[in-house]
Amino acid sequence: MNIDWTQYRCDGLYDELVAAPGRGREPAADLLADIEALGPEELAARQEAANVAIKEMGITFTVYSEEGGAIDRAWPFDIIPRVISQEEWDRVEAGLKQRVQALNLFIDDLYHDQRIIRDGVLPAELLAKSVNFRPQCVGVDPPLGIWAHICGSDLVRDADGTLYVLEDNLRVPSGVSYMLENRLVTKRVFPELFEHYAPLPVDDYPSELFDTLAALSPRPADYPRVVVLTPGIYNSAYFEHAYLAQQMGCDLVEGRDLFVADDDCVYMRTVDGPARVDVIYRRIDDLFLDPEVFEPTSMLGVPGLMRAWHAGQVALANAPGAGVADDKVIYAFVPEIIRYYLDQDQILPNVPTYRCMEPEALAYVLDQMESLVVKPANESGGYGMLVGPASTQAERARFAESIKRDPRNYIAQPALKLSTVPTIVKGGIEPRHVDLRPFILSADRQRVTMGGLTRVALRQGSLVVNSSQGGGSKDTWIVPS
Repeated sequence: MNIDWTQYRCDGLYDELVAAPGRGREPAADLLADIEALGPEELAARQEAANVAIKEMGITFTVYSEEGGAIDRAWPFDIIPRVISQEEWDRVEAGLKQRVQALNLFIDDLYHDQRIIRDGVLPAELLAKSVNFRPQCVGVDPPLGIWAHICGSDLVRDADGTLYVLEDNLRVPSGVSYMLENRLVTKRVFPELFEHYAPLPVDDYPSELFDTLAALSPRPADYPRVVVLTPGIYNSAYFEHAYLAQQMGCDLVEGRDLFVADDDCVYMRTVDGPARVDVIYRRIDDLFLDPEVFEPTSMLGVPGLMRAWHAGQVALANAPGAGVADDKVIYAFVPEIIRYYLDQDQILPNVPTYRCMEPEALAYVLDQMESLVVKPANESGGYGMLVGPASTQAERARFAESIKRDPRNYIAQPALKLSTVPTIVKGGIEPRHVDLRPFILSADRQRVTMGGLTRVALRQGSLVVNSSQGGGSKDTWIVPS
């Protein structure tokens, strides 16, 4: 492995640490010299120490094979951190809080008066064809009027340094446990750098998550009973479910561990008899939550759970129906949503987006597909989209037919040149593309993680950061300006 920052090249891209060959970007200008001073052998040894620590700590994620099986793999992690100044982060935090506040008002409006549609700001067609709008939630008033208590918004930086919101995840956002574990591993392998740079802490997230959930309790109690509802050990995010339950001091339960009694309250089966549950942090999709209301064959949920929620006897986080705002076409209207509910301009911009449901945008997208990224409304994890510059003519033709059949279901965006961070590879250090997922908690007050989960595309030239498709992660440091 060689460490020569004068040879580090990311031409035409914005690198988070390197401003120019041999010159670090503020506020981490000294970090390059510190890494170089370690020497290639020591840096490689510390990367290996991190890999060993991850295996010892049991930090895994699940990959599903084409044959239908599931494989647990060690979490892929690169030890060179991403660094962001606190001054920039203050603006990001304000923008995320603004965004989630507006989206919660939007969701609440959709399940009540639908003023935004009546006033002509949002086309009625969007709601009529929304796959995540739940008629079963109409008229429900969740605690504090909040629907999305935990949100993970994905941020990307373009080549000119602009930080954009790429998408919002308001159903069952995952990844925060890896953010916390990344920090623990980095502290192990770089203790001297922590002393020098003093990145702001993230380890208070479990207590903040518990406080957020406890604030939703329908009963006044000094210590409400909060549980984490998981689909079980075969879910790809089970590590996170178990980790957060353990860190919060809560019970990790499956649907069969709970029941709804005649008083419309939810109880957990324990060796001492039934124990009432106040708040459920559910990591199960809406359609599997309650077989009495949604998918009747579901074995993952709790019969009567929606009845208990309707009656105000239990709080659910995130609330059923919150995913209506996950729609990527709804995303394209977020600037209007913020202006409508808050009378403000958005602080953090959206990626420029073409709404295929609009005739002029549709014509442009069909003509320029080779230079665009085309996304269906409700796919996630990097699946189901067309990356125009990397596509074949046949793939574009197939996508064009799908778009013309259902324009409402598609948006298109320019192919951004995602920012990079130096990453350890065989033989040296090279730039790899990254995104960032901060987490926003909303209840009696809003809280934003000090940084978030930086995901990195470990394959050279790849823009796909998802772990299931070859991506990994880095620690994210917010450092005092």
